[in-house]
Amino acid sequence: MLNLKKSNSNLNNTEKGRLAEDLAIDYLIKSNYQILEANWRHKKAEIDVIAQVDNTIVFVEVKSRSNDYFGKPETAVTEKKKKLIIAGATSYMEAKGYDGQIRFDIVSLVLRSKEDYDLEHYKDAFFPGL
Repeated sequence: MLNLKKSNSNLNNTEKGRLAEDLAIDYLIKSNYQILEANWRHKKAEIDVIAQVDNTIVFVEVKSRSNDYFGKPETAVTEKKKKLIIAGATSYMEAKGYDGQIRFDIVSLVLRSKEDYDLEHYKDAFFPGL
């Protein structure tokens, strides 16, 4: 279990990523999302959070930074990363036999500490190519 008593500056990058994902999951649960999976992997693709809200499966990429001096965290979701997420989502849906509605979201955190952060949720942040 991640020791959340440390200040953000004392956390390594893996711990910061876990903290950001934990905060994102807490936010999603409070927003009435059902968490289906966390850190779901298939080949090179990893999806941070797979959730369901209403009749939609939502594939969530969580991005965080300690500050936004060099841009907001969500700007780090590159076209290459989007393609990997979409490939992972396709594999997930095939594995589960799911053919319903889907959406790709980004949860962005400027994470100064566990108690001091800004969270933005971008619904329908990107779309798979046709």
